[in-house]
Order: sequence, then C-alpha cells, then structure tokens
Amino acid sequence: MKEPLVSVICLSYNHEKFVQEAIHSVIHQTYKNIEIIVVDDASNDRSQEIIQKLVIEFPFIQFLPIEKNFGNCKAFNLGFALSKGEYIIDFATDDIMMPERIAKQVNQFQSLPQDFGVAFSDATYVDEQGEVLRQHYEYLFRKKLLREIPQGDVYTKVISRYFIASPTMMVKRIVMEKLGGYDESLAYEDFDFWVRSSREYKYALLNESLTKIRKAGKSMSTGWYKIGDKQLHSTYLVCKKAQKLNKNADENNALIIRIRYEIRQSVFSKNTTEAKLFFELLCELTEPNVMDRMLMTIRHLPIPFRWIRNLYHSIRFS
Repeated sequence: MKEPLVSVICLSYNHEKFVQEAIHSVIHQTYKNIEIIVVDDASNDRSQEIIQKLVIEFPFIQFLPIEKNFGNCKAFNLGFALSKGEYIIDFATDDIMMPERIAKQVNQFQSLPQDFGVAFSDATYVDEQGEVLRQHYEYLFRKKLLREIPQGDVYTKVISRYFIASPTMMVKRIVMEKLGGYDESLAYEDFDFWVRSSREYKYALLNESLTKIRKAGKSMSTGWYKIGDKQLHSTYLVCKKAQKLNKNADENNALIIRIRYEIRQSVFSKNTTEAKLFFELLCELTEPNVMDRMLMTIRHLPIPFRWIRNLYHSIRFS
C-alpha cells in the first residue's frame, strides 16, 4: 500500500542562520513520500540565497520566493495552493524536525477515526545556538498552566487556554480546504485555526517531542502585548468568530475566560483600544463583574502597568 503524500510547507523569513538545518531536517525524514514547498516571505538577509543553493542540490524542492512581505497567513496559503499532499505541515524554517516525526504522525493518523483532523505532539524549545531551554508540556505542568493535555473534542479548551505547540501539528488536507486556508486578514494564524478547525474536527496527541522549536529574539511570539500589537487585535477578531460559532453555555463560559484574560493583558500592556473592544465583547456575553469594571476604569491612569506586567511575567514564567 502506497504511503500517503505529506506536503511540508516551509515558511522562511530572515532565517539565514537556521534555514539550511531546518530544511535538511525535512529532507532526512525516515518517511519518504514528502513534498517540500519552501516559501520565502521577502527576506532581507541571505535566506533566499541559501535556499537557492539547496534547490540546486535537491531539485525536488519547490521554491516560491515572494518579492513583497505578506506575513505568515498569506505566505502559507500561497504554498498550500501549490501542494498536493493528503496531510499538511506548516513548518517554520527556524525549527527542526526529529527524523521520525512525519512517519510517526502518519502512522497515528492511519489508526484514528475519520473525524480526527489534526495531530499534535510535545516539543522541545531551543535557543539560537540550539541549546535546550525546556520541554513544552513539562513546562506547562510545572507552572500549573495545564493539568491534563486535552484531546478529541478540544473546542472549548482551545478557546479558553493555550496548550498546543502549533509547529508540531500535522493537518489533514480536507481540514485546510474546508477552512479555506488561513485567514489572511489576521496577523497570526494558530488561534484562529484551532477555533475554526476544532469546531468540526477532533485533535489527537502523540505525547513525545518530535519538533525542536526555536525561541529566537525576533520571533513573532516575543512581540506579544507590545503597545499597538496587531496580534492582540487579531485575537479579538478570533474571539468574535468564536462567539458566532459557540453553541452552548459551556462554550460561552470558555470564551468569557479568554476575554477576561485578554482584558487584563490589554490593560496592563497599555493597549487601551483592545481593552475596550474586549470589554464590549464581554458585555455581549455576560454581566461584567467588579474587577472587569475596575480594569476599565484604571486603564488610562498614568501607572507603569507595563513594568508591573513585565516583572510579573519574568517571575511567573521564567
């Protein structure tokens, strides 16, 4: 029986220090029926030059260099439009796949019922030099941010809290097609993807580390909650989508938990516009409590909220 084709869409943006190792980790998978599509989102370093050399060495790599920076969502969609695989991996070219990752995830899918559309795993975070920083789930459990890893119907869970390391996901093509790819109006993709896909499909965990995720100084995740953060506004837009997708009180309660978290983060990061938008959305779902109203009252006060927030996070999440 022929192995199903897996399309790995490799997204590159200013990854000159990492892109060769990242793509090599895909090339050298134990699973061989792989389609590699590299999309460079208008890098201004040597990334495209390095990729071009890899294409000469490995002609089966499809390379799509983009002249204008579109961002992850559109760059991925351009790569997805070229793909043919039954399974899809969105892979950043500063990360590293363990050699058996694709084989293990395909085998997992082959044993799952048809209503499972997404597989995910544990991950290892590394610094720019490749030194291990922490394990994804060990860290979440140690910090008491997670008590168990949700599987199956995870819709309410993905609304209320973060627990999936998105670079570890393998997704059925039919899921991406049904969603129409990523929403290109958003500044980032994973929260929106989790909400929309988990409404229709189940998620399966493979509880071992199959991907090394790079925590580099200029990665998108290091820019959360800066003043004027476009990712924060995208989070608000996804919460609005979730409000329309929700079907019962439990799902609304999960969304309320998320919105209250985002109100706190917005106020303490001085993103007052988003704080107001989240508060208005909260009012559509429930009666604001005393803390909600107090946060809205103090959001304009000349208090060093950002310094307080940064200090708290340095202690809580170090």
